Amino acid sequence: MAGNQEYKLQRLVALCLLGFLLFNYPILALFNLATSFLGIPLIYAYIFAAWALLIALMAIVVEQTQR
Repeated sequence: MAGNQEYKLQRLVALCLLGFLLFNYPILALFNLATSFLGIPLIYAYIFAAWALLIALMAIVVEQTQR
């Protein structure tokens, strides 16, 4: 049980660091273009997609059962 909690904690810390990386200036600058994706400015589409990906990954980590 304690090993599973430590595993989840490590995964959540890694996801937090991934979030910092995804929303940091150099990566955001790559998507700050005057184009659109499905009628949405590219930067907004990227921010929403990255945010949704982080939430989905966190849900997967938290809901994993012990194997």
